[in-house]
Amino acid sequence: MLSTLYALLFYTASVLMVVGLALKIRKYARTPAPLKIPTTPAPTTRGGVVLRMAREVVFFESLFKSNKWIWLFGYLFHVGLLLVLLRHFRYFTNPVWWWVELIQPFGVYASFAMVAGLAGLWARRFLVERIRYISSPSDHLMLALLLAIGLSGMTMKFAAQTDIVAVKVFFLGLMRFQINELPMHLPLLVHLGLVAILMIIFPISKLLHVPGLFFSPSRNQVDNSRDKRHLAPWAAELEK
Repeated sequence: MLSTLYALLFYTASVLMVVGLALKIRKYARTPAPLKIPTTPAPTTRGGVVLRMAREVVFFESLFKSNKWIWLFGYLFHVGLLLVLLRHFRYFTNPVWWWVELIQPFGVYASFAMVAGLAGLWARRFLVERIRYISSPSDHLMLALLLAIGLSGMTMKFAAQTDIVAVKVFFLGLMRFQINELPMHLPLLVHLGLVAILMIIFPISKLLHVPGLFFSPSRNQVDNSRDKRHLAPWAAELEK
């Protein structure tokens, strides 16, 4: 019964996350940008914009220039999260891809970096007065949710291990629309429940800065306003 409940929960969460993200990205893509507002110094060519976006995504360049401490905690969290997520591909592939096997040891210890980064980001919302003033309950709840996911996952690895073979069978079955038995292990059930909650609220949360970065006019525009007149698509239609 509980296996069926979790299967339905993950099917629902997956649909809501995919559809919600698609709708949000569609909205971002269709939002007009009537002004030329790249943050200077900005690249003057499209290739330069691509390079700038790559540096932003990979190194968090603007955050590094703004605040080194926030950059450190943010980078620890994001890099740790990336390795942890990639490590989890072993539960969805059979046979496991070679590069997923390769990163398994790194993914295990990346969880410590992920949790440390989250703890630092959350602490700053209490310790830095101006950040504490603008922090809303949703900011704290989101950080608490992410931290709980990380800690519950580490509990299964280092304290109360679960049957990972059965977990893999369960998720491989879901990918084939089959419901197999899920281990009745409390840390596992808590961890999966929290992940499902995150998937459901992701499209309506501040975590949407992940796709939103690519649609930011201050980052994705070429600084060529003196050479070429900028017209949003809707404005160009009015001039016809």
